[in-house]
Amino acid sequence: MFKKNEFRAAMARKGKNASEVAKALNIDPATLSRKISGQSDFYRSEIEKICEILELNAEEIMKNFFAE
Repeated sequence: MFKKNEFRAAMARKGKNASEVAKALNIDPATLSRKISGQSDFYRSEIEKICEILELNAEEIMKNFFAE
């Protein structure tokens, strides 16, 4: 289960906003919003890019994207 609050906190810690992350993922901000809200899923390539942008470690990746 994706944890949107943890994801938003990770963006804030790195000084990134949703528009910047969407641009880095080469997707529309509305698409990112749907993914964050759970209406759509992240692709593996997007998760990998997010991890690079936000400098997430393995524990944070699991906590944000794959926690139950």
